[in-house]
Amino acid sequence: MEGYLDIIIRCISVYFFMLIALRIFGKQDLSQLNTADVILILLISNAVQNAMVGTDSSLIGGLVAALILFLINFVVKKWLMKSKFFGNLIEQKPEILISNGKADFKTLSKLDINSEELSEAMREHGVEHIKDVKLAMMEIDGNISIITGTDDNMKQTHYKRKHNHKNLQGAN
Repeated sequence: MEGYLDIIIRCISVYFFMLIALRIFGKQDLSQLNTADVILILLISNAVQNAMVGTDSSLIGGLVAALILFLINFVVKKWLMKSKFFGNLIEQKPEILISNGKADFKTLSKLDINSEELSEAMREHGVEHIKDVKLAMMEIDGNISIITGTDDNMKQTHYKRKHNHKNLQGAN
């Protein structure tokens, strides 16, 4: 039983380490993984596997580790939904990219969105000029939502973010 308690403690430690690391490194769009992201996840899973189960490579040891990860994930999700403080601490928040036709270059830079990606998101939804965008937001799931038109005739569309870029020249 002592061996399984060790696995439980190790799994909980690795889970919270990964949760904090993802928050610190700002990975907002896990639903849109590129090749480098997939490689990173595979390497991390391989690197932390031994940290979770130690020398116990048995089937039961692996199943205990998997069960603990599922349980802790379930508990954390419930906890985040019930606690506004911890929800705000762990989860990303939507960010305004464009407001009334004006791009927020500080936010775009922070989120690594370049002018080409912003233009692509606008074109995907039939918006030719940035001045026609009433509001563009980076949602917590990595989508870029775009609202165009006047208050009487608003149109909202979503753009699924595919990759990160760092060049912001010419975003107007």
